[in-house]
Amino acid sequence: MRHNKKFNHLSRTASHRHAMLANMAISLIMHKRITTTLAKAKALKTYVEPLITRSKEDTTNSRRVVFRYLQNKYALKELFSTVAQKIGDRPGGYTRIIKLGLRKGDAAPVAFIELVDFDENMAKTSKAAKKTRRSRRSASKAEAPAAETAEANTPEAEKPKADATSEAEAPKAE
Repeated sequence: MRHNKKFNHLSRTASHRHAMLANMAISLIMHKRITTTLAKAKALKTYVEPLITRSKEDTTNSRRVVFRYLQNKYALKELFSTVAQKIGDRPGGYTRIIKLGLRKGDAAPVAFIELVDFDENMAKTSKAAKKTRRSRRSASKAEAPAAETAEANTPEAEKPKADATSEAEAPKAE
């Protein structure tokens, strides 16, 4: 029975698993995105997020604690300088896992895991552009008043030519 056995052992011994997760965490910190299997990505997420939380407070003790896990001074420097500066105000959820499908050789589910604040493509998309079932219904009602206010706010130079001709004819009539 598996009572209270909550994490994935990834079919490895404990020392192999710790070494693999440390290496993957170093790669994630240095490259900001790595591609791996879905199970390893989920295990890495639980491994690296507490380290990133620890890096928010740049003290000697927190550096020693994180170094005990990573054993790489270059990754430690990157984590405490670049990564911690970008995620300083975020309360959690520093990584994102996106599924990529199945691997061709063994049909293993593949995903990439990335640091959230470092992906420029995801940062460019606006949250208002995201459509849900509810937003479509209310968007049609919201677009009509928005279009009317946009027409009212346009300067006279941008108004249609029909208005310009009627204004031009008005001085001739006087």
